[in-house]
Amino acid sequence: MEELAERFEQHRDHLRRVAYRMLGSPSEAEDAVQEAWLRLSRSDADAVNNLGGWLTTVVARVCLDELRARRARREELAGEWLPESVVSVDDGPEAQALLADSVGAALLVVLETLTPAERLAFVLHDMFAVPFSEIAGILECTPDHARQYASRGRRRVRGVAPTRESDLAEQRRVVSAFLAASRDGDFDALVALLDPDVVFRVRGSTRPATVHGATDVARRVLARGTPLAPQGRPALVNGTPGVIVGPVERPFSVVSFTIARGRIASVDVIVGPATM
Repeated sequence: MEELAERFEQHRDHLRRVAYRMLGSPSEAEDAVQEAWLRLSRSDADAVNNLGGWLTTVVARVCLDELRARRARREELAGEWLPESVVSVDDGPEAQALLADSVGAALLVVLETLTPAERLAFVLHDMFAVPFSEIAGILECTPDHARQYASRGRRRVRGVAPTRESDLAEQRRVVSAFLAASRDGDFDALVALLDPDVVFRVRGSTRPATVHGATDVARRVLARGTPLAPQGRPALVNGTPGVIVGPVERPFSVVSFTIARGRIASVDVIVGPATM
């Protein structure tokens, strides 16, 4: 069993990446990986020719079941889904490692709009180069149907490309300016950083809120009792520049931004237990 555990650990990081792209939640991804280990420990591992492929298939099936169950639950819930956040201090080698393997919040939100089959086919094929013949086995369909699922997923996520280093530098500049204007109470500078149609959303608190428009969002950010301005500090949120309030291990709130053409198009604040 010890030897089997060592072989499994060689694949853990890959399996975690697959599961996170499928589920958009670090905790649920870890649960899926753990389930793969439990199934492996109960199986005849010596009969498995390609352990990595076998484990990837198991994790994909576990994630597919969870996506289908989540979709059914979400039909009963109101409100917009926001991805569970992966947070890191925005400096040092650990931050760079996260950037090298990051999935931005915008992409996770788009992936959540796909059907479970589309998401599985797109993630496995386009992100991990799994052949359609293997994906078809997981989805219990033909390879042609698996290809169609991936194609539909690809069309939905087109335009949400991985962030380039030059884009990250620009995003850092905008987020730093946002924090500076917030701390200085500079209303005009804050409005200048915001897209006229910016959306400010708060989730996870007892008082969720959505505010539209640069003027109203700036007022909300600068309102008395809002801890974002005095206490916020730069961080990487899902691999892109953001803000956290509180300790990085368990922040009180996590703030992610969508930045387009040098302005902030959306501000998403996740408060309390939803943060990680």
